[in-house]
This record gives sequence, structure tokens and C-alpha cells, in this order.
Amino acid sequence: MPLSIFGFRALWSPYFFLSIVLLIVLYFLLTKKWGHWFEGNEPVTKREIRFFLAAMVLLYILKGSPVDLLGHILFSVHMTQMALLLLMVAPFLIIGIPHFIWKKVLSVKIIDKIVRLFTKPVISLMVFTIMFSLNHYPMVLDYIKLNVFLHAIFTITLFISAIFLWWPILNTLEDHPQIHGLKKIGYVILSAILITPACSLIIFVDVPVYETYSSGEAWLQAMALCVPAGTLSGLSISGPELFTNMPTLYDQQLGGIIMKVIQELIYVVVIGKIFIKWYREEQMNADEITKKDLLERQSLRMHG
Repeated sequence: MPLSIFGFRALWSPYFFLSIVLLIVLYFLLTKKWGHWFEGNEPVTKREIRFFLAAMVLLYILKGSPVDLLGHILFSVHMTQMALLLLMVAPFLIIGIPHFIWKKVLSVKIIDKIVRLFTKPVISLMVFTIMFSLNHYPMVLDYIKLNVFLHAIFTITLFISAIFLWWPILNTLEDHPQIHGLKKIGYVILSAILITPACSLIIFVDVPVYETYSSGEAWLQAMALCVPAGTLSGLSISGPELFTNMPTLYDQQLGGIIMKVIQELIYVVVIGKIFIKWYREEQMNADEITKKDLLERQSLRMHG
């Protein structure tokens, strides 16, 4: 059965699209036209613009396009959404928002205190792991998928925990604590290890555990999160099996595999970039030390 039966609004989320467009317009107004309002403002770089726009486009694809609707039908698509939202959109936003805007946001004392607390490496790792694991605990996921408000709050909180996770290795604000050098690699590897149990349980369990992806009644209730009530009530559908030939268990296991594979691929790229940057900095420092040593020796010879 085609997804088009759910209608244009459910497929393309026009209101969400307009929200994304408004965010992009606001970004350019703040960074280009109104930049002089901010203390210590600097011209926004092409790199920052690219990362912000990539975050916005990816955010719409994941949460506003037919991908979001499909994520309520197939658990594997839901896990793809989560992986890209938490491991790509979150870091892209940190990089894409200029320093002077971050400084303005963090000039609010309560926000600054919260960020400083929750971005301490041990705390950020634990908070993200707990939120991610809770979000995919069957009883919790089934419960929040039946309530629009709870689902929104939980998704936003999980996304914020992803911002906290990436902050210690991506933020470059001078007065905010950062992880340096090869410690970043250890932090990334530990993050991968900590979310492995949640993915493993999904991959290796031998029965479908999510009611909202297997039970017709629960699934129909969950679909109300992204399909207007009037549209849904006018359709004669019984469950997700109408839209896919994949058995529920295979879909569930595939979801766990996809999450782990995407996470590993992204982390390999991140670790590679961290290592290359560290190596270059070490080479530059070594060259500077050598140059300084030679100058000192020449000075000693001249004085000798």
C-alpha cells in the first residue's frame, strides 16, 4: 500500500518545513545583518554556513519528509533517523553556529551553569547513554509514542543530551572546558562502548518487543503522532504489515544493526580527523621546538 494514502500534510510536514526555512532566515539575519548587535562578533565563515545548512536540510529530511512517516512504520527507519539526528545533526549545529552567538546564549548564567555541568566528559557520556538506552527500552518507547507531547519532550531532551555529548570535543570557546589531543579519541571510543549494550539487546532478542511496531491497535495510536486525526480515521488500515513485506522481528534486528553501523562509521571518521589534527599539531610543535633550540645554540655560539 502506498504512503500517499496518508496525504500531503503527513508526508511533507509543511509547517515543519516553514519552521526550518524561518530558522535559516533567522540564522542569516543574526550572522550577516544583525551581527553588530553581538559583542565580539566576527564574519560568519563559509564552513559554519555549510554545516548549519547541512544540519537544517538533514533535520527536515529526518523529521519532516516521508522518512519520518516511514519511521513510524519501520523500526529500522526509526533507528536510522535517531542515528543521523544524534550523531550528525547535533555536531553539525555546534560547528555551524558562530562563536558570538554561542557566547550570547551562554551569557545567561543558568544556561551557562547547566552546559558546564552536563558537558563534563563523565556526565555527558552517562546522560547520553541513559537517555539513548531509555528511549529504546520497549516499555518507554511504546509509552512515549502514544503521546504527542511526551514524544516531543523526550526527543528534544535526547537531542540536547547529544549536544552535550559532542560539546567537549567540538566547542572551541576559550572559557569552556575542552578535551584535548588523544583524550578525544578515548572519549569517542568510550561513547561507542557505552551504547553497545542497548543496540545488542535489540539485535539479539528473538521476539518483537515493541508493541507500536507489531500490534495493530498500538501502531494505529502511534501513527496519530504524524498523521492528522481526520485523515487516519478515514482509512481502513490494520497494521504496518500493509506497507512492508519484512517480518517485524527482522525489521527490529535490522534497526539495531543500522544504528551500530552508522555510529561506527561516523566515529571512525571523527577519530580519523582527531588523529590527523593531533599529528599535525605535534609536528608543528616539534618544528617550533627544533627551531627554538637551534636559535638558542646559535645565540650561545655568538656569545661564546
